[in-house]
Amino acid sequence: MPLLFIGIDPNTGDKQSPTVWVDQDEQELVFQGWKPSAALEAECAATEIPGHAKGIPDSEAVIRMPARMVPLIREACDAVERSHLR
Repeated sequence: MPLLFIGIDPNTGDKQSPTVWVDQDEQELVFQGWKPSAALEAECAATEIPGHAKGIPDSEAVIRMPARMVPLIREACDAVERSHLR
């Protein structure tokens, strides 16, 4: 899986590093972020969304990303779209 590194939280310290990559083979965005609080995860799991079962499947996770990383997420979206067009 060739990961394309997009960027890391510009305010990162030596202990936290929310990061954005693109998996070029799978054409997917890959995020490393903060774990949610138990309350936030429970709220996400309890929220009803049309066409979606309640809960968080075992194969999925809730992560938190700082809003200051929006430019990196946009860059990752552009990169995955470019890889899709190849």
